[in-house]
Amino acid sequence: MGLTEEQLNWASDRFEWAEWSISRQTSHMASMLYRWMLLRWGDQLFPEGTGLDDSQITALAASDTDRALDENIFKRIQDITRTLNDGLALAQESLDSYTVDQMRSMTIKAEQGPHWDLMINAHPTGIDRNLETGISILTMEGTFRHMYFELITHLFNIQRLKRAQGLEAATDIPRVGYYMLDGWDVSEA
Repeated sequence: MGLTEEQLNWASDRFEWAEWSISRQTSHMASMLYRWMLLRWGDQLFPEGTGLDDSQITALAASDTDRALDENIFKRIQDITRTLNDGLALAQESLDSYTVDQMRSMTIKAEQGPHWDLMINAHPTGIDRNLETGISILTMEGTFRHMYFELITHLFNIQRLKRAQGLEAATDIPRVGYYMLDGWDVSEA
C-alpha cells in the first residue's frame, strides 16, 4: 500500500531475488495458488467443477506470462492483490472442506525442478520426492504447506525489494519455510 508505480515495478539484475519486481512477486503469488488448486488439485478439490471457464483459468493459472497472472488482464496492483486475496479465500474454503486425515490421504503426482532438492527439507511430511526422476507424491497437507511457505518466501523477497529501494518493511513475517533453510539466498542489496 502507498507505493508508487516506480517502486512497485523496480527490479534489478544484481541479485536473482531482485529480478522480479514487487508487482511481479505479487502476481506470481496469486497465480501460484490457482496453479496448485485449479490445475494440479482441481479434479479432487472441485469435483463438480470450478465455475470458471477455460479462459479464466488460463488468465489465473496458465497464462503465457511465466508463472504469473495474465499481464494483459491484471495490470494494476489493485487487480493483482484482489486476485491474490480471492486465491487465499479459495484456499481457506478448500482447507475448511477437509479433515486433517483426509488431507493426509489425498495425493497427486507432480514433476518438480531441482530447486525442490533444497525446498523438501522444510517439509517434515506430505511430500515424497524421487531425486532421480524429479517426480514427487504430494499430499493435500504437503501442498498447502508448500503454498504457505512459498507465499512467506515471496513476502520476504518483497521486503528485500523494498529495503533495496530505501523503503521500510510494513510488517514482520513469520520465520518459517523456505527462506529459513540453510543454503537459501537471503542476501540483501
